[in-house]
Amino acid sequence: MPRPVPLPPGPGQESVWDYPRPPRVETCTAELVIELGGQVVARTSSAWRVLETSHPPTYYLPRSAFADGSLRAADGTSWCEWKGQATYLDVLGGQAVAPRAGWTYPRPATGYEVLAGAVAVMPGAMDRCTVDGEVVRAQDGGFYGGWITSGVVGPFKGPPGTLGW
Repeated sequence: MPRPVPLPPGPGQESVWDYPRPPRVETCTAELVIELGGQVVARTSSAWRVLETSHPPTYYLPRSAFADGSLRAADGTSWCEWKGQATYLDVLGGQAVAPRAGWTYPRPATGYEVLAGAVAVMPGAMDRCTVDGEVVRAQDGGFYGGWITSGVVGPFKGPPGTLGW
């Protein structure tokens, strides 16, 4: 499949086609809020963004940003060629349970050590995720956890036909 034509970024925007491969990790001081079951399950202004070509940013929050009892271990693992082996977490808020909607790298690969124990979530499995008050749109596809805001332009990997990007 040929590489898609990147959309030109406007003022204050980033193109996901300018993100590197292998991915880069950056600190993030934007206020991130995650809601599930009518409750705020996580809030922080001290997180990390993982930026990878063709993907909107994936946000990793420190475990301390999550409310007590909002995370529980779930079955299964997966492998990222860059970050290593991930383990899954159920996210709980109010009466809601989002199975395997969170993941973490207990022992990430070299270059990604800062992510050890940090938690990312699938924004599409939450009631709402915000970045500095802006509600995010989830990256398409059931496997990716990118958060799309007005600050990033694509096209984004995830929809049918984009696997080869």
